Amino acid sequence: MSHPYVPRDLNLVDYAPNLLSPSTILAAYGLASLFVVSLIRVISGKVPKISKTDRWLMCWWAFTGLTHIILEGYFAFSPEFYKDKSGFYLAEVWKEYSKGDSRYAARDAGVVAVEGITAVLEGPASLLSVYRKIVQLYSSVCNFSWAALWHCCIFYDFLLGRR
Repeated sequence: MSHPYVPRDLNLVDYAPNLLSPSTILAAYGLASLFVVSLIRVISGKVPKISKTDRWLMCWWAFTGLTHIILEGYFAFSPEFYKDKSGFYLAEVWKEYSKGDSRYAARDAGVVAVEGITAVLEGPASLLSVYRKIVQLYSSVCNFSWAALWHCCIFYDFLLGRR
């Protein structure tokens, strides 16, 4: 079967279309995120002398850390996610996400490197940030750096006429 990605001549042997709808993928992600934030909010409420702001920051760092580790980790270490025919949620996420940026399905070296580093370093650092302010600073700087690098790559591709 042909794939829905651009460029159309992208070679994805054995591509399998998504079994889950975009709304199902988004709803599952939203519910899982709500669960994580709620759990951290309840747990942090049991610790004395934590401000409301710090409790919300703990929720954010837990959410972002798990997102980096689970979602981006799966992408970085599952090079043939586009072949999945079982409807496995994480493969479905990346097949859908690749419709917006086919570099993911094409396994662009820069994308794989950034996502792999983010999953292995940024994710755990974010989870550590739930309790450590210094690691929060490191994690924030890394997040900014990767976002800047990401946007520079997109702009570079645009200038070269690849996008």
